[in-house]
Amino acid sequence: MLKIVKTSLVIAATLGVSGMAQANVNEALANICTIVQADDKGELRKKMRSVESDYRLKLKDYYSGVSCSGNSLIRTAMLSNAVEAGSLLVKKMPKSDLSTPETDGKTLQAWVAENGLEGNEIATVLSGRL
Repeated sequence: MLKIVKTSLVIAATLGVSGMAQANVNEALANICTIVQADDKGELRKKMRSVESDYRLKLKDYYSGVSCSGNSLIRTAMLSNAVEAGSLLVKKMPKSDLSTPETDGKTLQAWVAENGLEGNEIATVLSGRL
């Protein structure tokens, strides 16, 4: 009987910690959209490092979960003309993830062509990576 109680406590503690960790990751990433829109490459790099060291998550792990007014981080950078931050994001993402469709089913390249952003500097960096 005592063994069951101990096991229950361990499981409850583990679930509580993982729930808190998820909330903390969300808090850590709360202002990343603002940082990208402001084109603050230094602050973005600092944010990415802190998330990686604190939660062991790389950009590819949380990129798809972050939405800035319905757009991904790279799309937000293009729309805000945040060249420094957008270029950093493109360079930090694996090539295979850059060519996969995003939440709306369009790849970054298809979205760039659809919105007439081929001349954007970030689109140029993106094309160079693919």
